[in-house]
Amino acid sequence: MKKYKITVNGKSYDVLVEEVALSAENKAIEATPVVTKQATSSVEKSVKPATEATPSKVTTEIIENAKPIKASLPGTVLSFNVSVGDSVKSGDVVLILEAMKMENEVVSPVDGVVKSINVEAGSSVSEGDILLQIG
Repeated sequence: MKKYKITVNGKSYDVLVEEVALSAENKAIEATPVVTKQATSSVEKSVKPATEATPSKVTTEIIENAKPIKASLPGTVLSFNVSVGDSVKSGDVVLILEAMKMENEVVSPVDGVVKSINVEAGSSVSEGDILLQIG
């Protein structure tokens, strides 16, 4: 379990998030997150099951000696902070991925040069899709 602090409409919440491994048979999951305010009261919300997204235009060509940066969750690519040929350092934000109505920063895990961008802004991606490659 990981603990996060989020602010929604000016109210702060402590949130515990549990990572759950899914089998390949599970296409959709219903989740009931528990949000605690100041670790005293809990609020439960139902989340709609995941729906099939439109197919993404993902290039799967792997570049030798390049680190593929993969989507950690399904979503929509909003924007890129880098272009092919740009130098990046570990921890630099390379793109913004919208998932579950939240903007998620995707950061570079390595120092290097952007070798390829494998998706377009506005495209839907699945967990594990290669977004870009850094070498």
